[in-house]
Amino acid sequence: MTAAVDGLSGWGGHLLTAPEVRRMTGTGPEDWERFARHWDDLTLDTFMKDGGTYRYRRYGHFHLDAGNGRLTGQPHAPYYQDSAVNPLNGGVRRHFDPLTEAFLADPLTFAVVRRLGDVFSRVEGVRHWDVKLHPFRIVTSRDQLGRPAPQGRHRDGSTYVTSLLVSRANITGGESSLYDDDGTRLFATTLGEPGDQLLVDDRRLLHDVTPLTPVDPDRPSHRDVLIVDFDPAPAAVEEQR
Repeated sequence: MTAAVDGLSGWGGHLLTAPEVRRMTGTGPEDWERFARHWDDLTLDTFMKDGGTYRYRRYGHFHLDAGNGRLTGQPHAPYYQDSAVNPLNGGVRRHFDPLTEAFLADPLTFAVVRRLGDVFSRVEGVRHWDVKLHPFRIVTSRDQLGRPAPQGRHRDGSTYVTSLLVSRANITGGESSLYDDDGTRLFATTLGEPGDQLLVDDRRLLHDVTPLTPVDPDRPSHRDVLIVDFDPAPAAVEEQR
């Protein structure tokens, strides 16, 4: 955890490897196999202005008290990004299906969020967080590229953005890169093992992911990730005053 805090406090990013995440969450291979099955329940994103049918997702909104580890669900509502942040799909209230009860009941879901809260609280010095969970499946085939970042190099409009690999199946591509505002690439990696997780200070860095293509076009091909966004909640803003 110290290296993650140092990286986020320094240049703005950090890669947690799968073994590190397994240690932090107290999980083994069977936990990740179970966790990955939730991605079979995602539904098609119908708000893709590029006309793509390659993205499946759900959405949930929470409050985290990192001091006691309590994660509280917030009323389900549309997800919104300003078009200045997301020029492709922003500017509209996007209605995504809520997270399933099985996903919410999985102990790995909250273990991941709580450990992230520990890291970000040590960086920012606050304990209350507004947390958004976005499980994504990007599919690809002989007829369609899979685009994890269809808007190109971008920010998400949050304080911290994290990308947790859950599964890669029969694909090439998916290299993640981080850039400063001058366009210098500071870091690149391909999340390859379930549990690999990239942590990013979204205020300071831009990020991008290369498109996906199938290795064998006759077999199903996908990349499953859990994106978790963190912003200081109003209580945290009061703490900083």
